[in-house]
Amino acid sequence: MNWREKYQDKLRSVEDAVKIVESGDKVMIQQAHGEAKTILRALVDRAPELRDVTIMSHLHWGPADYAGPDVADSFKGWSCFLSNSNRKEYEAGRIDFQPMFFYEMVDFYKEINTPDVFIMQVPPPDENGMCSYGLNADYSVACVEKCKKLIVQINPAIPFTYGSAFSLSKATVIVDLEEPLVEVPGGDFGETERKMGEYIAALVNDGDTLQLGIGSVPNAVLAALKDKKDLGIHTELFSDGVVDLYNAGVITNAKKTHHTGKFVSNFLMGTKKLFDFVDHNPDVLLIPVDQTNDPYLISLNDNMVSINACLQVDLLGQVVSDSINGKQYSGPGGQVDFVRGAKRSNGGKSILVMKSTAKKGTISSIVPQLPQGSIITVSRNDVQYICTEYGIVNLFGKTNRERAQLLISIAHPDFREELTQQAKSLGML
Repeated sequence: MNWREKYQDKLRSVEDAVKIVESGDKVMIQQAHGEAKTILRALVDRAPELRDVTIMSHLHWGPADYAGPDVADSFKGWSCFLSNSNRKEYEAGRIDFQPMFFYEMVDFYKEINTPDVFIMQVPPPDENGMCSYGLNADYSVACVEKCKKLIVQINPAIPFTYGSAFSLSKATVIVDLEEPLVEVPGGDFGETERKMGEYIAALVNDGDTLQLGIGSVPNAVLAALKDKKDLGIHTELFSDGVVDLYNAGVITNAKKTHHTGKFVSNFLMGTKKLFDFVDHNPDVLLIPVDQTNDPYLISLNDNMVSINACLQVDLLGQVVSDSINGKQYSGPGGQVDFVRGAKRSNGGKSILVMKSTAKKGTISSIVPQLPQGSIITVSRNDVQYICTEYGIVNLFGKTNRERAQLLISIAHPDFREELTQQAKSLGML
């Protein structure tokens, strides 16, 4: 008996599936590729029938129609990571923001803010009705376990991955709907990113285990690692660039001291190249975020190197990564999880990277003092390496005076004299 026959009584149209949502419910959706856009759209279409439904999201890609002013009585938004899709709605006060370390999200959803309804996409289950989590184990495992009602979209476009699984019998309703996945290229990089990638690559040794995300800087780092050997991956997400290094024999995961031989992540973002690579690949493990991002578990990998982007740093080493001028821009994600995990690792390194200037070169990203109201992501006590296109410095174990000198040395040359004078006026130099 195949799963369709076994669970025929749970199969629904998209429109009927969302009827299980009731007024007052908290509805959690998956992030990134796992976002079931058609189901979410059908739920928003029910606005006239519903009141006070909270739509909860992490990295949200699709339209945030549920946070529009015309449906304010029916829906409200909640997020712990803003994007271009919902930032304006947050600024308008129609989405609440939740600051929290990513690895703590599992306990948060299990014990404090358990969703009433969870909406997810998975690949077709096996003949016994067991489902892979596809591209999203992250917080999805906890939500499947604890939610009261579960809407599962079976989408053959989702690759089958190992590491986490659940029985389709847990589904309240099932939607059998194939939809193409949005592809997310890693991002091209220019000369500035190339320089940063080379500085960072110089700190990476053969056999190191890496955490890095997606974008132009991670791509530049990966491009600069082609002469390394036996690198490993333990991260919260990875993308196409990792596949290229695996195919080149650079990434083998052979030297990892935790999950030896395996890629470890909790969700994935990329293009068809990535989807094909991870599909039915037993060397790739997608496991919950409390296992990938717990600083202690991260530190079980010797020589762990975390590489994360930031936006601004002051001369004490306080780092801003998820806000601009005190306004929430994205979210902390797993940055601090990996900063602390890498520093605890035997031989580990934490690297934070940013361009030396912002606003087309008109302002320095390294400042004497953070603007009033700034939201600090990484404390000065946690920070280790800081990298710009002008160099990389290690702030760990350095005094305030030494930190100021080192950070000014990697600031844009146009701002170094001004930074030096400002540091002197503040008694730092």
